[in-house]
Amino acid sequence: MTRQRDSIRSEFVCQECGYKSPKWFGFCPASSCDSAVPLVEIGRSGFEKRETKWLPSDSSTLQELSSLTGDDHGRIRFESNELNRVLGGGVVPGSIILLAGEPGIGKSTLLLQIAQDFAAGNHKVLYISGEESAHQIKRRSQRLGFNGDGVYLLSQTDVDEIIGKLEEVRPELVIVDSIQTLYTDDITSGPGNVAQVRECGLRLMHWAKSRDAPILLAGHMTKDGSVAGPRVLEHMVDTVMYLEAQDINGYRMLRSGKNRFGSTTEIGIFDMSEKGLLEVDDPSKVLLSQRYEKSVGTVLVPVIEGSRSLLLEIQALTSFSNSPIPRRVGTGMDYNRILMLSTVTSRRAGLDLGRQDIIVNVAGGFRVNEPAADLGVCLAIASSFHNQGLASDMVVCGEVGLSGEVRNIPNPQRRVSEAFRLGLTKCLLPELSKNDVDPIDGMDFIFVRTLRQAFESALGNGAIK
Repeated sequence: MTRQRDSIRSEFVCQECGYKSPKWFGFCPASSCDSAVPLVEIGRSGFEKRETKWLPSDSSTLQELSSLTGDDHGRIRFESNELNRVLGGGVVPGSIILLAGEPGIGKSTLLLQIAQDFAAGNHKVLYISGEESAHQIKRRSQRLGFNGDGVYLLSQTDVDEIIGKLEEVRPELVIVDSIQTLYTDDITSGPGNVAQVRECGLRLMHWAKSRDAPILLAGHMTKDGSVAGPRVLEHMVDTVMYLEAQDINGYRMLRSGKNRFGSTTEIGIFDMSEKGLLEVDDPSKVLLSQRYEKSVGTVLVPVIEGSRSLLLEIQALTSFSNSPIPRRVGTGMDYNRILMLSTVTSRRAGLDLGRQDIIVNVAGGFRVNEPAADLGVCLAIASSFHNQGLASDMVVCGEVGLSGEVRNIPNPQRRVSEAFRLGLTKCLLPELSKNDVDPIDGMDFIFVRTLRQAFESALGNGAIK
């Protein structure tokens, strides 16, 4: 009787960060966790120890790092260049990829398209669905124009039954939609619970590593924009991708929040259509085609996203405010950055913005995080304030400091080349970037050191006081 009590132990787990404790603390004591949900008690019956035998027999032996090879057995490339870009060149065999996104954003559509592309190369794919029936998935495949050759469907939520089927079929790619619907009888809590999500993810990871087959997991998002389930799930997987969208258009942005085998700065851009998610190979050209050339308060800014340069349109609107505290609103940019830039513009360039509401927007639903867009934001605000448009063939980039100086930016040549490729002929750059940019026939460069000089060059002498 004593032996049975010792083999069945309880532990208390935080549902947000995965913190575990043998004693109950009420709320999570971790300093980095702000969870307002009490710790959940789960029972363990020793099954976790048996499941850790997926590693090779020589994994416990000491090995010198220099004696190992860096061969990753080759990546598996998909037909989608945008997907390969985000993954770092393709998916690594045996890796676990978590695809997260809001409901209805297109996760299941993207996963079925991945299955279609992979099966087209005579590879076997097992699509496991815990939310939809096989007939529902078939209807989606018909809408995408895919007959389903090479893709096997399994509607199952018991992870032990799933692993048994994986051993039977031995697929080369596994898709699970979604991880929050899976459960194991070894844990008494319901599907989606922190213990269930952690254990099901762990068992799938054990199988993937031992069979060298990649697994794609669909994950739900909470209302605050994070992946539902314990944080330990995100630490467990090799790659976390987020599918994002804006309500104003059909574009979908695929971003990597974690990637053990590639960069996390790459983005993939898709267009949601009746035929599924279509790649947008040249997003800069698409955005420029929607631009009104004579509009006031708009500036073109070349930004760097991973290995590509994107030409984005930054819009600003100023309006007299009757409120004692004027509003500062930003979409696609950090709010504190907009506050800083509006203050610097008012203080160092002489624009009276103290009674002006300022609204800044990045067109197309994109988000700009790099300081190279600072000068573009300031010029857009000045253009709207003076009701004077900038030259339609001009691009602007530069970081703005608190004293009003225009600071250097990384990779200016790549930004200028992208602008010239799209037919733009003027470029406003920091003076410190002069030695980093090669002359281009047909492109006029304007180098400035201060914010005041930038306003004079782009809007004329009447733009400052």
